[in-house]
Amino acid sequence: MVAPNGKTLAISGSLDPTCPTLKCNVDRLAAPKTDKRTGQVFDRLFIRHWDQWADGKRNHLIAVSLDDKGAQAGLTYLTPGLDADVPSKPFGDDSEYGFTADSSAVVFSARIAGKTEPWSTNFDLFRVGLDGQGLTNLTEANKAWDAGAVFSPDGKTMAYRAMKRPGFEADRWQIKLRDVATGETRDLAAGWDRSADSLTWSPDGKTLYAQAQDLGQTRLFAIDVKSGKVTAVTGDGHVGAYSVGPEGIVYAQDNLTAPAQLFFKGWKARGTARQLTSVNADKVADIDWGAPEQFTFAGWNGETVHGYVVKPANFDPSKTYPVAFLIHGGPQGSFGNLFHYRWNAQTYAGAGYAVVMIDFHGSTGYGQAFTDSISGHWGDRPLEDLQKGWAYALKTYSFLDGNRACALGGSYGGFMINWIEGNWGEPWKCLVNHDGIFDSRFMGYSTEELWFSEWENGGTPWEPNTTYEKFNPANYVQNWKTPMLVVHGGRDYRVPLEEGIATFTALQRRGVESKFLYYPEENHWVLKAQNSVQWHDVVLGWLDAHTKK
Repeated sequence: MVAPNGKTLAISGSLDPTCPTLKCNVDRLAAPKTDKRTGQVFDRLFIRHWDQWADGKRNHLIAVSLDDKGAQAGLTYLTPGLDADVPSKPFGDDSEYGFTADSSAVVFSARIAGKTEPWSTNFDLFRVGLDGQGLTNLTEANKAWDAGAVFSPDGKTMAYRAMKRPGFEADRWQIKLRDVATGETRDLAAGWDRSADSLTWSPDGKTLYAQAQDLGQTRLFAIDVKSGKVTAVTGDGHVGAYSVGPEGIVYAQDNLTAPAQLFFKGWKARGTARQLTSVNADKVADIDWGAPEQFTFAGWNGETVHGYVVKPANFDPSKTYPVAFLIHGGPQGSFGNLFHYRWNAQTYAGAGYAVVMIDFHGSTGYGQAFTDSISGHWGDRPLEDLQKGWAYALKTYSFLDGNRACALGGSYGGFMINWIEGNWGEPWKCLVNHDGIFDSRFMGYSTEELWFSEWENGGTPWEPNTTYEKFNPANYVQNWKTPMLVVHGGRDYRVPLEEGIATFTALQRRGVESKFLYYPEENHWVLKAQNSVQWHDVVLGWLDAHTKK
């Protein structure tokens, strides 16, 4: 991250927080390793996070001063002794820190660890001078999440995003505007019921741009700073990234039938966009994509629920087709109009399957109340939506063969597969569970990000009136009978490996046809190319064996 005046570079590094200087870190790294013991002693959580065990180091910030030729002229340790990661682990990046408009300081988002890190979402915005002095908490009053500070071109206003509810990672991101001189803060577009992401100022400082999920799409929006008026900049599809420049906006967009490409919309374009790239055009030119269609139906509580059906490739309207019923994770997520690089609907469409996806209650992009509705209701409201959505799809699309259908899901979707196994197994010829929860109560003790399970279940596992047992798939194993493929990664610390092993053990002990696909080095996702190919081969082979007999 380069300062606006070009004289300083802000970088992050994994450092020993007990070292007060950068030289101390260098000396410790250079010291010979003579201790042969491998045991580690921990006195607080996290002991592990996502797919890494804690090694005692923290991500910290360093300011690199640059000379007139852009070469390094000096180093300043900006966050010595800070009990926090900047950027955050496991997915933080340089969007979590940046320079003030006058290049005199860095503002960053961080959560002070202490003893509460695994059940806290209290990230604050901190300011520190480029000399490493004057560390100040700018958002101490808000005990929920603050992030994404960006400064207006004139330097007078800091825009950032904030949640309201401590401990809830899927709360709505509200846009905040803070007067740099006075500290006075106001909400921007408070009535816009969408969760803003990735803020950027326009060159004239009159507009803020943000991505947000919206009714099965992910659009880029323009928010007028003075009035709060919100205008969609892009149409249907999924905007994954964007950059605002002096001539206009460049953004990456994909959809259910097209991988991501770059587009340009100039300030004078009057609504038109020009495609800039055609990456892999030759490789996709001859592919017959399955045609998607979005639909709605009345779900839980009579409320409108959205879904997608994707026709199989080389679709013949005179035929009926087996169905892959995909259930998204999160659960605060969405299987929307995007070209997913793991759970891609076209994978199944290309293999001869019709695809049905339901954005059940709890999904994102339909207003915060819709997202909130799943907390404490993992097994009832979303299941009702899935059942009603499946019934609607069968009634509406005659090419769906309801007698040759399999349900698949990962993470929360994997939990739902286990829940379906015990509570709605009748429609399915087979099931696929990737990294899903088997025992909700044990999950509450063994997962790393405790704020998640505690918010979703209404407290800790030992407290009364929680939902750990009410919606626990392990309590319904006596009903299991549908063939299931179980997939799990050995380095999945979000939903630990034992959940997958327990699922497979229960299936085998019940005498239910089942297989277990284990990846020792993969985490909550399967990311290695050859493993991904194998994953799809095994999954599609499982579906074929049970729907194409």
